[in-house]
Amino acid sequence: MGEPLVVLGAVVMALAVLGLGFIAGWIVNSRRRRNRLESSREEAARILDEAQTEADALKKTASLEAMDEWRREREPLEHELENTKRSLREFETGLQEREQQLDRKVDVFESKERGLLKTEQELDGREETLDTEETRVRGMVRQQRQRLEEIAGISTADARRMLIEQQEESARKFAARKVKQIKDNGIANANREAKEIISRSIQRFAGELAMEGTVSVVQLPSDDMKGRIIGRDGRNIRSFDMITGVEVIVDDTPGIVMLSSFDPLRREVAKNTLEKLILDGRIHPGRIEEVYEKCRMDVEELIREAGSQAAFDLGIHDMAEPLLEHLGKLHFRTSYGQNLLAHSKEVGFLAGMMAEELDMDVAVARRAGLLHDIAKALDHDIGADPSQASAALARKCGENAEVVEVIEAHRQNQPFRSAVAILVEAADEISTHRPGALKEKVDDYIKRMHHIEETAMSLPGVDHAFALQNGKEVRVLVDSLSVDDSYADQIADQIAHTLEEDLGQHGQIKVLVIREVRAVHFAR
Repeated sequence: MGEPLVVLGAVVMALAVLGLGFIAGWIVNSRRRRNRLESSREEAARILDEAQTEADALKKTASLEAMDEWRREREPLEHELENTKRSLREFETGLQEREQQLDRKVDVFESKERGLLKTEQELDGREETLDTEETRVRGMVRQQRQRLEEIAGISTADARRMLIEQQEESARKFAARKVKQIKDNGIANANREAKEIISRSIQRFAGELAMEGTVSVVQLPSDDMKGRIIGRDGRNIRSFDMITGVEVIVDDTPGIVMLSSFDPLRREVAKNTLEKLILDGRIHPGRIEEVYEKCRMDVEELIREAGSQAAFDLGIHDMAEPLLEHLGKLHFRTSYGQNLLAHSKEVGFLAGMMAEELDMDVAVARRAGLLHDIAKALDHDIGADPSQASAALARKCGENAEVVEVIEAHRQNQPFRSAVAILVEAADEISTHRPGALKEKVDDYIKRMHHIEETAMSLPGVDHAFALQNGKEVRVLVDSLSVDDSYADQIADQIAHTLEEDLGQHGQIKVLVIREVRAVHFAR
């Protein structure tokens, strides 16, 4: 029992010692913490004092720097503010001056307004006075018009109409004189120059006139040859007609037989065939066919030579072979009885000469003049417009575009696009309508003469009209009482214009208007 008590006491003592040690350690630690806390408080107070001191120093430094920065920024602002104030003062001064000016202008306007009101009142008064005077004057005019109508015996409308007619007549006469003056001044030099150029060209070229019909004459060595041409029972002449397509006319005329055909080329081959048969003396169907083939080839060669010679005569050396063949065929074609190849060469020569006089393209003028009727060499129908057909044929054969354009403009009754086209047209007119060049039918000739005279007689004031010189001149006699000199010029111009529209391409027609004044008195 005792031993456990000892142990228990020991344990209690140990526990007591441990408790006292714990208390003593706690007290010591409390003191240490207290001392450390006091030290920390003192250190914190010291740090706060130092921080406060440093903060005060920094505050003073920042304050000084801020003051310096404020001063630096304040100076330009103060200058800007001063400038703004100065500008405002100047603007205010200007506004005050403008206000004073506006005040002065307002005073002036008010003064003018008062003057205008006064003037308006005066004008109102004058207007009333004028209305009164106008009413009085109208009454006086009405009374005077009535008195004039009573004295003259005509109304106002009739007098106005007579005055208008007089003014129209005066204006018409003045316009006619002015038109004549302008026309005379405009064409005087051009007309003279054109006549000189055409005259020189005609003088330099003197072409032969070739006229052909539908009948060719073959000379016979004797009348016995007619029987051999006819043959037994007419077999030779029938074979000849059938092979050549040309009619042989054998009549009682001694020493000749005639070949009739509308185709001159076919007639030329038949003529050469018959002449060779007569020289050879052997005439029978087989021989006729043999000689015909040879003559046909000879004529074809003649065609090529004629075309080449025509181009060579005009100085053209680069024309296409088809065009040369067509030119050769023109030698056997006629138009109004005129040989077309001779006509084409003449047109080419004349156009080239006029182009040379005017310093134009002579080569183009000659080519276009030579080819202007080239389509007439075709065997088929070329239609109503040979100029277009000729241009198409030239274009197809590779002719120059400028030459084609001139050919295409020929006889189109429209403004020419090329000066060379005008020359070709003039050369064609000269060649076609010179004396003896055309061979017209008698009926057509008579109808044309009647038409020219009727056209001239259709105008008022014309007493008589006579077509002279194969229709190249129409002489018009007018009534001298109803037609004055100016109106006579208008009559001539109107007749010429009407003939141009009605007759078309028939050459130049001179219109001569004669106004004869006769003074007749009787002695009693």
